[in-house]
Amino acid sequence: MGTVSEQLIAKFKERGMRFVFGVPSGSWLYYMEAMRKQGLDFVLVANEASAGFMADVCARLTGIPAACYGTVGPGATNLSTGVLGAYLDRSPMIALSSEPPEHMLGRTVQMAFDQQAFFRPLTKWTTRLSAKRLDQIVDQAYRIALSETPGPVHIGLTEDIGGREAVSPGSSTQIPGSLSKPVPASEALLKQLEKSFNASRKPLIAVGLSAVRAKAGPLIAAIAEKHRIPVVLTPMAKGILSEDHPWYAGVLFHALSDRVAETHKQADLVIGVGYDPVEFNYEDWMPKAPLLSLDTVEADIDRSTYSGVCDIVGDITTSLGYLASLPAKSTEWDQGALEERKERMFADLAPPEGSFGPRAALAILREILPQDGIMTCDVGAHTHLIGQAWRTPEPGLQIMTNGNSSMGFGVPSAIAAKLCRPDKKVACVSGDGGFLMMAGEMALARRRRLPIVFVILADQNLELIRLKQARKNFESYSTVLYEDECPTPNYIFGVPVLRADTAEEYRKALLKGFETDGPVIVEAHIDPSEYSQLIMRKHK
Repeated sequence: MGTVSEQLIAKFKERGMRFVFGVPSGSWLYYMEAMRKQGLDFVLVANEASAGFMADVCARLTGIPAACYGTVGPGATNLSTGVLGAYLDRSPMIALSSEPPEHMLGRTVQMAFDQQAFFRPLTKWTTRLSAKRLDQIVDQAYRIALSETPGPVHIGLTEDIGGREAVSPGSSTQIPGSLSKPVPASEALLKQLEKSFNASRKPLIAVGLSAVRAKAGPLIAAIAEKHRIPVVLTPMAKGILSEDHPWYAGVLFHALSDRVAETHKQADLVIGVGYDPVEFNYEDWMPKAPLLSLDTVEADIDRSTYSGVCDIVGDITTSLGYLASLPAKSTEWDQGALEERKERMFADLAPPEGSFGPRAALAILREILPQDGIMTCDVGAHTHLIGQAWRTPEPGLQIMTNGNSSMGFGVPSAIAAKLCRPDKKVACVSGDGGFLMMAGEMALARRRRLPIVFVILADQNLELIRLKQARKNFESYSTVLYEDECPTPNYIFGVPVLRADTAEEYRKALLKGFETDGPVIVEAHIDPSEYSQLIMRKHK
Protein backbone atom coordinates (compact mmCIF):
# COMPACT_ATOMS: atom_id res chain seq x y z
CA MET A 1 0.00 0.00 0.00
CA GLY A 2 3.07 2.30 0.14
CA THR A 3 3.92 4.74 2.88
CA VAL A 4 1.50 6.83 4.91
CA SER A 5 2.54 9.97 3.06
CA GLU A 6 2.04 8.31 -0.34
CA GLN A 7 -1.37 6.96 0.60
CA LEU A 8 -2.51 10.28 2.09
CA ILE A 9 -1.59 12.16 -1.09
CA ALA A 10 -3.27 9.48 -3.21
CA LYS A 11 -6.46 9.94 -1.17
CA PHE A 12 -6.31 13.69 -1.71
CA LYS A 13 -5.96 13.21 -5.46
CA GLU A 14 -8.88 10.77 -5.53
CA ARG A 15 -11.01 13.51 -3.98
CA GLY A 16 -10.09 15.96 -6.73
CA MET A 17 -7.71 18.07 -4.66
CA ARG A 18 -5.30 20.13 -6.76
CA PHE A 19 -3.34 22.18 -4.24
CA VAL A 20 -1.72 21.96 -0.84
CA PHE A 21 -0.46 25.29 0.54
CA GLY A 22 2.15 25.71 3.23
CA VAL A 23 5.69 26.14 4.51
CA PRO A 24 7.63 22.85 4.73
CA SER A 25 9.46 21.27 7.64
CA GLY A 26 11.72 18.25 7.89
CA SER A 27 8.94 15.75 8.59
CA TRP A 28 6.87 17.22 5.74
CA LEU A 29 9.48 16.17 3.16
CA TYR A 30 7.88 12.72 2.81
CA TYR A 31 4.60 14.32 1.78
CA MET A 32 6.31 16.76 -0.60
CA GLU A 33 8.06 13.86 -2.34
CA ALA A 34 4.74 12.03 -2.63
CA MET A 35 3.15 15.14 -4.14
CA ARG A 36 6.02 15.51 -6.60
CA LYS A 37 5.65 11.91 -7.77
CA GLN A 38 1.85 11.95 -7.92
CA GLY A 39 1.40 15.38 -9.48
CA LEU A 40 -0.31 17.21 -6.63
CA ASP A 41 0.78 20.85 -6.52
CA PHE A 42 2.49 21.97 -3.31
CA VAL A 43 2.39 25.76 -3.24
CA LEU A 44 5.13 27.32 -1.12
CA VAL A 45 3.83 30.43 0.68
CA ALA A 46 5.60 33.09 2.73
CA ASN A 47 3.28 32.82 5.72
CA GLU A 48 1.18 29.89 6.90
CA ALA A 49 -1.84 32.18 7.43
CA SER A 50 -1.76 32.71 3.66
CA ALA A 51 -1.88 28.96 3.20
CA GLY A 52 -5.15 28.83 5.11
CA PHE A 53 -6.65 31.76 3.20
CA MET A 54 -5.68 30.17 -0.11
CA ALA A 55 -7.21 26.80 0.78
CA ASP A 56 -10.39 28.60 1.85
CA VAL A 57 -10.73 30.45 -1.47
CA CYS A 58 -9.97 27.34 -3.52
CA ALA A 59 -12.92 25.61 -1.87
CA ARG A 60 -15.18 28.59 -2.55
CA LEU A 61 -14.31 28.60 -6.25
CA THR A 62 -14.18 24.86 -6.94
CA GLY A 63 -16.38 23.26 -4.29
CA ILE A 64 -13.50 20.89 -3.52
CA PRO A 65 -11.56 21.31 -0.26
CA ALA A 66 -7.89 22.18 -0.59
CA ALA A 67 -5.33 21.47 2.11
CA CYS A 68 -2.95 23.69 4.04
CA TYR A 69 0.00 22.79 6.23
CA GLY A 70 1.98 24.20 9.14
CA THR A 71 4.74 22.58 11.14
CA VAL A 72 5.01 22.04 14.89
CA GLY A 73 4.57 25.12 17.09
CA PRO A 74 4.72 28.45 15.24
CA GLY A 75 3.77 26.91 11.91
CA ALA A 76 0.56 25.58 13.41
CA THR A 77 -0.27 28.82 15.23
CA ASN A 78 0.37 30.89 12.09
CA LEU A 79 -1.82 28.47 10.13
CA SER A 80 -4.65 28.88 12.62
CA THR A 81 -5.52 32.37 11.37
CA GLY A 82 -6.43 30.95 7.97
CA VAL A 83 -8.17 27.98 9.57
CA LEU A 84 -10.33 30.29 11.66
CA GLY A 85 -11.13 32.20 8.48
CA ALA A 86 -12.49 29.05 6.88
CA TYR A 87 -14.44 28.24 10.06
CA LEU A 88 -16.19 31.61 10.25
CA ASP A 89 -16.50 32.13 6.48
CA ARG A 90 -17.92 28.59 6.11
CA SER A 91 -15.38 27.01 3.75
CA PRO A 92 -14.45 23.31 3.78
CA MET A 93 -10.75 22.74 4.30
CA ILE A 94 -8.26 20.04 5.34
CA ALA A 95 -5.77 21.64 7.74
CA LEU A 96 -2.63 19.60 8.43
CA SER A 97 0.04 20.19 11.04
CA SER A 98 3.03 18.27 12.31
CA GLU A 99 3.01 17.04 15.89
CA PRO A 100 5.82 15.48 17.97
CA PRO A 101 6.66 11.82 17.32
CA GLU A 102 4.11 9.46 18.79
CA HIS A 103 6.36 8.33 21.66
CA MET A 104 6.90 11.98 22.68
CA LEU A 105 3.27 13.09 22.70
CA GLY A 106 2.49 14.67 26.06
CA ARG A 107 6.17 15.20 26.86
CA THR A 108 8.03 18.51 27.09
CA VAL A 109 9.39 18.94 23.56
CA GLN A 110 10.82 21.91 21.69
CA MET A 111 8.12 23.89 19.83
CA ALA A 112 5.41 21.47 20.91
CA PHE A 113 2.01 22.15 22.46
CA ASP A 114 -1.37 20.42 22.48
CA GLN A 115 -2.51 21.03 18.92
CA GLN A 116 -5.59 18.86 19.29
CA ALA A 117 -6.86 21.13 22.06
CA PHE A 118 -5.74 24.22 20.13
CA PHE A 119 -7.58 23.42 16.90
CA ARG A 120 -10.72 21.99 18.51
CA PRO A 121 -12.61 25.32 18.80
CA LEU A 122 -11.37 26.48 15.38
CA THR A 123 -12.59 23.49 13.38
CA LYS A 124 -15.54 21.15 12.94
CA TRP A 125 -13.38 18.21 13.96
CA THR A 126 -9.77 17.52 14.88
CA THR A 127 -7.99 14.18 14.96
CA ARG A 128 -4.58 12.58 14.55
CA LEU A 129 -3.66 10.44 11.55
CA SER A 130 -3.20 6.73 12.13
CA ALA A 131 -1.45 4.36 9.74
CA LYS A 132 -4.08 1.74 10.58
CA ARG A 133 -7.10 3.94 9.87
CA LEU A 134 -5.83 6.35 7.24
CA ASP A 135 -8.59 5.76 4.67
CA GLN A 136 -11.33 5.98 7.27
CA ILE A 137 -9.96 9.18 8.82
CA VAL A 138 -9.50 10.98 5.50
CA ASP A 139 -12.94 9.96 4.20
CA GLN A 140 -14.56 11.05 7.44
CA ALA A 141 -12.66 14.33 7.41
CA TYR A 142 -13.96 15.15 3.94
CA ARG A 143 -17.54 14.31 4.81
CA ILE A 144 -17.44 16.43 7.95
CA ALA A 145 -15.78 19.36 6.16
CA LEU A 146 -18.38 19.35 3.37
CA SER A 147 -21.52 18.71 5.43
CA GLU A 148 -23.72 21.62 6.47
CA THR A 149 -22.48 23.97 7.75
CA PRO A 150 -19.16 23.42 5.89
CA GLY A 151 -15.86 24.27 7.51
CA PRO A 152 -12.32 23.12 8.25
CA VAL A 153 -11.14 19.89 9.81
CA HIS A 154 -7.69 19.41 11.32
CA ILE A 155 -5.51 16.32 11.04
CA GLY A 156 -2.35 16.10 13.12
CA LEU A 157 0.60 14.28 11.58
CA THR A 158 3.11 12.91 14.07
CA GLU A 159 6.61 13.59 12.82
CA ASP A 160 7.45 9.87 12.62
CA ILE A 161 4.42 8.70 10.61
CA GLY A 162 5.10 9.96 7.07
CA GLY A 163 7.67 7.32 6.17
CA ARG A 164 5.89 4.40 7.81
CA GLU A 165 4.22 1.69 5.78
CA ALA A 166 0.49 2.22 5.48
CA VAL A 167 -1.60 -0.76 6.57
CA SER A 168 -5.20 -1.78 5.97
CA PRO A 169 -7.85 0.26 7.77
CA GLY A 170 -8.71 -0.91 11.26
CA SER A 171 -12.15 -1.34 12.79
CA SER A 172 -14.58 1.53 12.38
CA THR A 173 -15.03 3.89 15.28
CA GLN A 174 -17.64 6.58 15.60
CA ILE A 175 -16.32 10.03 14.74
CA PRO A 176 -18.49 13.09 15.40
CA GLY A 177 -20.04 15.16 12.67
CA SER A 178 -23.33 15.62 10.89
CA LEU A 179 -22.84 14.02 7.48
CA SER A 180 -26.36 13.97 6.03
CA LYS A 181 -27.60 16.44 3.43
CA PRO A 182 -30.44 18.76 4.48
CA VAL A 183 -33.86 17.18 4.08
CA PRO A 184 -36.87 19.20 2.89
CA ALA A 185 -38.82 21.07 5.56
CA SER A 186 -41.92 19.28 6.81
CA GLU A 187 -45.34 19.96 5.31
CA ALA A 188 -46.45 21.47 8.63
CA LEU A 189 -43.58 23.96 8.54
CA LEU A 190 -44.30 24.88 4.94
CA LYS A 191 -47.92 25.55 5.84
CA GLN A 192 -46.72 27.80 8.65
CA LEU A 193 -44.52 29.61 6.13
CA GLU A 194 -47.54 30.15 3.92
CA LYS A 195 -49.67 31.44 6.80
CA SER A 196 -47.03 33.94 7.98
CA PHE A 197 -46.30 35.08 4.44
CA ASN A 198 -49.98 35.65 3.61
CA ALA A 199 -50.45 37.70 6.78
CA SER A 200 -47.75 40.21 5.78
CA ARG A 201 -48.18 43.42 3.80
CA LYS A 202 -44.54 44.42 3.37
CA PRO A 203 -42.35 41.31 3.49
CA LEU A 204 -38.60 41.68 2.96
CA ILE A 205 -36.13 39.00 1.85
CA ALA A 206 -32.73 39.01 3.59
CA VAL A 207 -30.23 36.75 1.83
CA GLY A 208 -27.11 35.37 3.44
CA LEU A 209 -24.07 33.23 2.78
CA SER A 210 -25.83 29.85 3.04
CA ALA A 211 -28.11 30.79 0.14
CA VAL A 212 -25.03 31.15 -2.07
CA ARG A 213 -23.98 27.59 -1.23
CA ALA A 214 -27.51 26.44 -2.04
CA LYS A 215 -27.32 28.20 -5.44
CA ALA A 216 -30.63 29.84 -4.62
CA GLY A 217 -30.23 32.96 -6.75
CA PRO A 218 -32.71 32.12 -9.54
CA LEU A 219 -35.41 31.16 -7.04
CA ILE A 220 -34.87 34.33 -5.01
CA ALA A 221 -35.15 36.46 -8.15
CA ALA A 222 -38.32 34.65 -9.21
CA ILE A 223 -39.94 35.12 -5.78
CA ALA A 224 -39.02 38.79 -5.64
CA GLU A 225 -40.53 39.38 -9.08
CA LYS A 226 -43.67 37.29 -8.58
CA HIS A 227 -44.56 38.59 -5.12
CA ARG A 228 -43.04 42.08 -5.50
CA ILE A 229 -40.64 41.85 -2.54
CA PRO A 230 -37.41 43.85 -2.02
CA VAL A 231 -34.23 41.89 -1.36
CA VAL A 232 -31.27 42.86 0.84
CA LEU A 233 -28.01 40.91 0.95
CA THR A 234 -25.21 40.31 3.41
CA PRO A 235 -21.76 41.21 2.00
CA MET A 236 -20.72 37.62 1.26
CA ALA A 237 -23.97 36.99 -0.62
CA LYS A 238 -22.99 39.59 -3.23
CA GLY A 239 -23.75 38.47 -6.75
CA ILE A 240 -26.72 36.26 -5.89
CA LEU A 241 -29.01 39.03 -7.19
CA SER A 242 -27.90 41.65 -9.70
CA GLU A 243 -27.72 45.26 -8.58
CA ASP A 244 -29.81 46.04 -11.66
CA HIS A 245 -32.65 43.77 -10.59
CA PRO A 246 -35.79 45.87 -9.96
CA TRP A 247 -36.21 44.46 -6.44
CA TYR A 248 -32.57 44.70 -5.35
CA ALA A 249 -32.45 46.95 -2.25
CA GLY A 250 -28.77 46.92 -1.21
CA VAL A 251 -26.21 45.30 1.07
CA LEU A 252 -26.55 45.30 4.85
CA PHE A 253 -23.79 46.61 7.14
CA HIS A 254 -21.63 48.28 4.50
CA ALA A 255 -21.42 51.80 3.01
CA LEU A 256 -24.59 53.92 3.08
CA SER A 257 -26.31 51.29 5.20
CA ASP A 258 -28.68 54.00 6.41
CA ARG A 259 -30.03 54.19 2.84
CA VAL A 260 -30.63 50.45 2.88
CA ALA A 261 -32.36 50.89 6.25
CA GLU A 262 -34.89 53.20 4.64
CA THR A 263 -36.26 50.03 3.06
CA HIS A 264 -35.82 47.33 5.67
CA LYS A 265 -37.17 49.38 8.56
CA GLN A 266 -40.57 49.39 6.78
CA ALA A 267 -40.82 45.59 6.67
CA ASP A 268 -43.57 43.85 8.63
CA LEU A 269 -42.03 40.41 7.92
CA VAL A 270 -38.39 39.44 7.32
CA ILE A 271 -37.80 36.28 5.30
CA GLY A 272 -34.25 35.18 6.08
CA VAL A 273 -32.89 32.95 3.32
CA GLY A 274 -29.70 31.17 4.33
CA TYR A 275 -29.01 34.11 6.62
CA ASP A 276 -25.87 33.40 8.65
CA PRO A 277 -25.46 35.84 11.58
CA VAL A 278 -21.70 35.27 11.49
CA GLU A 279 -21.75 38.23 9.07
CA PHE A 280 -24.26 40.52 10.79
CA ASN A 281 -26.59 39.71 13.68
CA TYR A 282 -30.31 40.11 13.06
CA GLU A 283 -30.65 42.29 16.15
CA ASP A 284 -28.25 44.88 14.71
CA TRP A 285 -30.57 45.83 11.86
CA MET A 286 -33.90 44.00 11.83
CA PRO A 287 -37.13 45.89 12.61
CA LYS A 288 -39.39 44.56 15.37
CA ALA A 289 -41.18 42.28 12.95
CA PRO A 290 -41.75 38.51 12.68
CA LEU A 291 -38.96 36.42 11.14
CA LEU A 292 -39.38 33.52 8.74
CA SER A 293 -36.02 31.77 8.65
CA LEU A 294 -35.46 29.45 5.68
CA ASP A 295 -32.25 27.66 6.52
CA THR A 296 -30.68 24.32 7.39
CA VAL A 297 -30.43 25.33 11.06
CA GLU A 298 -32.56 27.37 13.44
CA ALA A 299 -32.08 31.14 13.41
CA ASP A 300 -29.61 32.56 15.93
CA ILE A 301 -31.63 35.50 17.27
CA ASP A 302 -32.66 36.91 20.65
CA ARG A 303 -36.13 35.38 20.94
CA SER A 304 -36.98 37.38 24.03
CA THR A 305 -36.82 40.50 21.84
CA TYR A 306 -38.09 38.92 18.62
CA SER A 307 -40.91 36.62 19.65
CA GLY A 308 -42.37 35.98 16.19
CA VAL A 309 -39.67 33.66 14.89
CA CYS A 310 -40.68 30.75 12.66
CA ASP A 311 -37.86 28.37 11.73
CA ILE A 312 -38.42 26.60 8.41
CA VAL A 313 -35.54 24.16 8.90
CA GLY A 314 -34.66 22.06 5.90
CA ASP A 315 -33.31 22.25 2.38
CA ILE A 316 -33.30 25.93 1.42
CA THR A 317 -34.24 25.50 -2.24
CA THR A 318 -37.21 23.26 -1.37
CA SER A 319 -38.59 25.90 0.99
CA LEU A 320 -38.00 28.62 -1.61
CA GLY A 321 -39.71 26.50 -4.25
CA TYR A 322 -42.79 26.29 -2.04
CA LEU A 323 -42.79 30.06 -1.56
CA ALA A 324 -42.42 30.56 -5.32
CA SER A 325 -45.41 28.29 -5.96
CA LEU A 326 -47.82 30.35 -3.86
CA PRO A 327 -50.29 32.63 -5.66
CA ALA A 328 -48.83 36.01 -6.54
CA LYS A 329 -49.05 38.37 -3.58
CA SER A 330 -50.08 42.00 -3.84
CA THR A 331 -47.65 43.66 -1.44
CA GLU A 332 -47.81 47.31 -0.42
CA TRP A 333 -44.26 48.16 -1.47
CA ASP A 334 -43.86 51.23 -3.66
CA GLN A 335 -41.53 49.97 -6.37
CA GLY A 336 -40.97 53.46 -7.70
CA ALA A 337 -39.77 54.65 -4.30
CA LEU A 338 -37.46 51.63 -4.03
CA GLU A 339 -35.95 52.33 -7.44
CA GLU A 340 -35.45 56.01 -6.59
CA ARG A 341 -33.76 55.10 -3.31
CA LYS A 342 -31.41 52.67 -5.05
CA GLU A 343 -30.55 55.16 -7.79
CA ARG A 344 -29.83 57.81 -5.18
CA MET A 345 -27.58 55.41 -3.26
CA PHE A 346 -25.54 54.43 -6.32
CA ALA A 347 -25.30 58.07 -7.37
CA ASP A 348 -23.71 58.87 -4.02
CA LEU A 349 -21.32 55.96 -4.49
CA ALA A 350 -20.15 57.34 -7.82
CA PRO A 351 -16.92 59.40 -7.70
CA PRO A 352 -17.16 63.19 -7.91
CA GLU A 353 -15.75 64.54 -11.15
CA GLY A 354 -12.01 65.16 -10.96
CA SER A 355 -11.60 63.29 -7.67
CA PHE A 356 -9.14 60.52 -6.86
CA GLY A 357 -10.47 58.87 -3.75
CA PRO A 358 -11.57 55.28 -3.10
CA ARG A 359 -14.77 55.74 -5.14
CA ALA A 360 -12.80 56.74 -8.23
CA ALA A 361 -10.29 53.91 -7.72
CA LEU A 362 -13.07 51.31 -7.55
CA ALA A 363 -15.10 52.78 -10.40
CA ILE A 364 -12.13 52.82 -12.77
CA LEU A 365 -11.15 49.26 -11.80
CA ARG A 366 -14.74 48.08 -12.32
CA GLU A 367 -14.71 49.67 -15.77
CA ILE A 368 -11.45 47.98 -16.79
CA LEU A 369 -11.82 44.55 -15.15
CA PRO A 370 -14.01 42.30 -17.34
CA GLN A 371 -17.46 41.58 -15.97
CA ASP A 372 -16.48 37.95 -15.40
CA GLY A 373 -13.17 38.95 -13.79
CA ILE A 374 -12.53 38.18 -10.13
CA MET A 375 -11.81 40.89 -7.60
CA THR A 376 -10.66 39.98 -4.10
CA CYS A 377 -10.38 42.50 -1.31
CA ASP A 378 -8.72 42.88 2.03
CA VAL A 379 -10.27 44.19 5.26
CA GLY A 380 -10.44 47.90 6.00
CA ALA A 381 -12.41 51.03 5.21
CA HIS A 382 -12.38 50.13 1.52
CA THR A 383 -14.16 46.82 2.26
CA HIS A 384 -17.25 48.68 3.43
CA LEU A 385 -17.27 50.67 0.21
CA ILE A 386 -16.72 47.59 -1.97
CA GLY A 387 -19.57 45.76 -0.24
CA GLN A 388 -22.08 48.32 -1.49
CA ALA A 389 -20.51 49.87 -4.59
CA TRP A 390 -18.86 46.97 -6.45
CA ARG A 391 -21.18 45.63 -9.15
CA THR A 392 -21.03 41.83 -8.89
CA PRO A 393 -22.71 39.88 -11.73
CA GLU A 394 -22.66 36.51 -9.96
CA PRO A 395 -21.35 34.86 -6.79
CA GLY A 396 -17.62 34.15 -6.71
CA LEU A 397 -16.62 37.22 -8.71
CA GLN A 398 -16.09 39.37 -5.62
CA ILE A 399 -14.31 37.54 -2.80
CA MET A 400 -14.06 38.92 0.71
CA THR A 401 -13.95 37.73 4.28
CA ASN A 402 -16.73 38.98 6.53
CA GLY A 403 -17.34 36.18 9.01
CA ASN A 404 -13.72 36.33 10.16
CA SER A 405 -12.68 39.72 8.69
CA SER A 406 -8.94 39.15 8.97
CA MET A 407 -6.60 41.74 7.55
CA GLY A 408 -4.14 40.12 5.18
CA PHE A 409 -6.84 38.12 3.37
CA GLY A 410 -6.80 40.02 0.07
CA VAL A 411 -3.39 39.15 -1.41
CA PRO A 412 -3.44 35.36 -0.80
CA SER A 413 -7.08 35.12 -1.89
CA ALA A 414 -6.19 36.72 -5.24
CA ILE A 415 -3.35 34.25 -5.73
CA ALA A 416 -5.66 31.34 -4.98
CA ALA A 417 -8.29 32.73 -7.35
CA LYS A 418 -5.77 32.91 -10.19
CA LEU A 419 -4.50 29.40 -9.50
CA CYS A 420 -8.05 28.02 -9.55
CA ARG A 421 -9.32 30.19 -12.43
CA PRO A 422 -6.30 30.81 -14.68
CA ASP A 423 -8.61 31.87 -17.53
CA LYS A 424 -10.02 34.82 -15.53
CA LYS A 425 -8.61 38.30 -15.06
CA VAL A 426 -7.90 38.74 -11.33
CA ALA A 427 -7.40 41.89 -9.29
CA CYS A 428 -6.88 42.46 -5.59
CA VAL A 429 -7.85 45.63 -3.71
CA SER A 430 -6.06 46.16 -0.42
CA GLY A 431 -5.28 48.96 1.94
CA ASP A 432 -1.64 49.53 2.69
CA GLY A 433 -2.10 47.97 6.15
CA GLY A 434 -3.38 44.65 4.79
CA PHE A 435 -0.79 44.61 2.04
CA LEU A 436 2.05 45.10 4.53
CA MET A 437 0.95 41.93 6.30
CA MET A 438 1.25 39.78 3.16
CA ALA A 439 3.81 41.57 0.98
CA GLY A 440 5.98 38.45 1.14
CA GLU A 441 3.48 36.62 -1.08
CA MET A 442 4.67 38.78 -3.98
CA ALA A 443 7.54 36.30 -4.20
CA LEU A 444 5.02 33.51 -4.81
CA ALA A 445 3.09 35.54 -7.40
CA ARG A 446 6.31 36.30 -9.26
CA ARG A 447 7.66 32.75 -8.98
CA ARG A 448 4.47 31.41 -10.54
CA ARG A 449 4.24 34.30 -13.04
CA LEU A 450 0.63 34.90 -12.03
CA PRO A 451 -0.86 37.85 -13.95
CA ILE A 452 -2.65 39.56 -11.06
CA VAL A 453 -3.07 43.29 -10.55
CA PHE A 454 -2.61 44.13 -6.87
CA VAL A 455 -4.14 47.55 -6.15
CA ILE A 456 -2.96 49.23 -2.95
CA LEU A 457 -5.22 52.06 -1.83
CA ALA A 458 -2.42 53.94 -0.13
CA ASP A 459 -3.50 56.41 2.53
CA GLN A 460 -0.68 55.71 5.02
CA ASN A 461 -3.18 54.91 7.80
CA LEU A 462 -5.25 52.20 9.36
CA GLU A 463 -8.12 54.29 8.04
CA LEU A 464 -11.01 52.29 9.51
CA ILE A 465 -9.50 52.51 13.00
CA ARG A 466 -8.86 56.24 12.54
CA LEU A 467 -12.51 56.73 11.57
CA LYS A 468 -13.70 54.78 14.60
CA GLN A 469 -11.52 56.91 16.85
CA ALA A 470 -13.01 60.05 15.31
CA ARG A 471 -16.57 58.77 15.81
CA LYS A 472 -15.87 58.39 19.52
CA ASN A 473 -14.30 61.87 19.61
CA PHE A 474 -10.91 60.32 20.41
CA GLU A 475 -7.67 61.81 19.15
CA SER A 476 -6.13 60.01 16.21
CA TYR A 477 -3.48 57.82 17.80
CA SER A 478 -1.07 55.15 16.52
CA THR A 479 -2.79 54.51 13.18
CA VAL A 480 -0.10 55.99 10.91
CA LEU A 481 1.66 53.20 9.00
CA TYR A 482 4.46 55.23 7.42
CA GLU A 483 5.34 58.84 6.75
CA ASP A 484 4.34 60.70 3.59
CA GLU A 485 7.90 60.96 2.37
CA CYS A 486 8.27 57.17 2.23
CA PRO A 487 9.47 56.55 -1.36
CA THR A 488 7.66 54.20 -3.70
CA PRO A 489 9.93 51.26 -4.63
CA ASN A 490 10.28 50.11 -8.21
CA TYR A 491 9.86 46.46 -7.21
CA ILE A 492 8.65 44.43 -4.23
CA PHE A 493 10.19 40.95 -4.26
CA GLY A 494 10.67 41.35 -8.00
CA VAL A 495 7.10 42.48 -8.72
CA PRO A 496 7.00 45.87 -10.49
CA VAL A 497 5.26 48.77 -8.73
CA LEU A 498 3.40 51.44 -10.68
CA ARG A 499 2.60 54.58 -8.71
CA ALA A 500 -0.55 56.62 -9.42
CA ASP A 501 -1.32 60.00 -7.88
CA THR A 502 -4.21 60.93 -10.17
CA ALA A 503 -7.16 59.14 -11.71
CA GLU A 504 -5.58 59.31 -15.15
CA GLU A 505 -2.26 57.87 -13.95
CA TYR A 506 -4.23 55.15 -12.17
CA ARG A 507 -6.19 54.22 -15.29
CA LYS A 508 -2.98 53.95 -17.33
CA ALA A 509 -1.34 51.84 -14.61
CA LEU A 510 -4.29 49.42 -14.52
CA LEU A 511 -4.34 49.03 -18.30
CA LYS A 512 -0.61 48.34 -18.31
CA GLY A 513 -0.97 45.93 -15.40
CA PHE A 514 -3.64 43.84 -17.10
CA GLU A 515 -1.55 43.64 -20.27
CA THR A 516 1.45 42.26 -18.34
CA ASP A 517 2.12 38.51 -18.25
CA GLY A 518 3.03 38.53 -14.55
CA PRO A 519 2.01 40.24 -11.32
CA VAL A 520 1.93 44.03 -11.04
CA ILE A 521 1.38 46.29 -8.03
CA VAL A 522 -0.50 49.55 -8.57
CA GLU A 523 0.15 51.90 -5.67
CA ALA A 524 -2.77 54.34 -5.77
CA HIS A 525 -2.25 57.36 -3.53
CA ILE A 526 -5.87 58.27 -2.89
CA ASP A 527 -7.63 60.96 -0.89
CA PRO A 528 -9.31 58.99 1.95
CA SER A 529 -11.48 61.84 3.21
CA GLU A 530 -14.62 60.60 1.48
CA TYR A 531 -14.73 57.43 3.61
CA SER A 532 -16.19 59.43 6.50
CA GLN A 533 -19.19 60.39 4.35
CA LEU A 534 -19.96 56.83 3.28
CA ILE A 535 -19.26 54.24 5.96
CA MET A 536 -20.14 53.61 9.60
CA ARG A 537 -23.55 55.25 9.19
CA LYS A 538 -26.47 54.24 11.36
CA HIS A 539 -28.43 51.47 9.72
CA LYS A 540 -31.38 50.86 12.06
